[in-house]
Amino acid sequence: MIEKESTGPGVENIEGVTRYYSKKESRIGYSLLLRGTKHFGFYSQGDKAWAFGSAMRRMEDKLAETLRLPRGSTVLDAGCGVGDVATHLASMHGLRVTGIDILDFNLSEAEKRATAKGLSGSVDFRRMSFSSLDFPDDHFDGIYTMETLVHAMDAERVLREFYRVLKPGGKIVLFEYSRDPDALLPSRAARVLLDINTRAAMPSFNRFEHGVLDKLLSTVGFSDIEVQDISTHMWPMLRAFMIVAFVPYWAFRLTGRLNRYVNVESAVESWRYRRNWRYNVYRAEK
Repeated sequence: MIEKESTGPGVENIEGVTRYYSKKESRIGYSLLLRGTKHFGFYSQGDKAWAFGSAMRRMEDKLAETLRLPRGSTVLDAGCGVGDVATHLASMHGLRVTGIDILDFNLSEAEKRATAKGLSGSVDFRRMSFSSLDFPDDHFDGIYTMETLVHAMDAERVLREFYRVLKPGGKIVLFEYSRDPDALLPSRAARVLLDINTRAAMPSFNRFEHGVLDKLLSTVGFSDIEVQDISTHMWPMLRAFMIVAFVPYWAFRLTGRLNRYVNVESAVESWRYRRNWRYNVYRAEK
């Protein structure tokens, strides 16, 4: 069941995130390409690039393997979207998942999908900001994000909340981006990536130069921090997005309308500058 919760203080980016995911471009694009799920897939040699569903399930399996939690463990999905990650972890890995999100249309769809799969007893969804969690201390065995911490206005505050609600010995896994420092970026890349991150409501991606998130985890108190760069394993999906967006990108650019279509621009420019940013898996313990 969806439980309505107060978003509390410290939610300065809610308006931006809501505006980005409510845009017709975002809702139609994610729906047509990924059935509403909002994360990259994992590919190994021989995997078909256009089989997005299989690739996303492999990425979710990668998440479960990295969490390394026994069946029955309680896990927080911070930024659950339409709930496909939560239901996959519940059905295939036996975890009990609480998903939180700030978008009502995501939560409604998440509940529908969980009910259709007979998983209402293993997952639940609540409207809540991850910067102000309405859970007691030492509550979860694990916490994860899938490309959502980049939306935080105050990443330290969010990580402190994660640390607070995680049990001693609990595991946190973050699938998040990092980028080259501005000094190492081509000048055009720096301008383009900043513009895309601003329009896509990802202020923390602007901050997350390589090594920054690792240090934030340590500063908050997490230990045994591991970081794995899996960028090449998601590049086939990124390249597919670029191919889909290539013609619209140039049409919108030539007609002066590209600033209305941030996902189209992001698909092409992210592929163009793919060696200037990384897709990482962070793991740590409390």
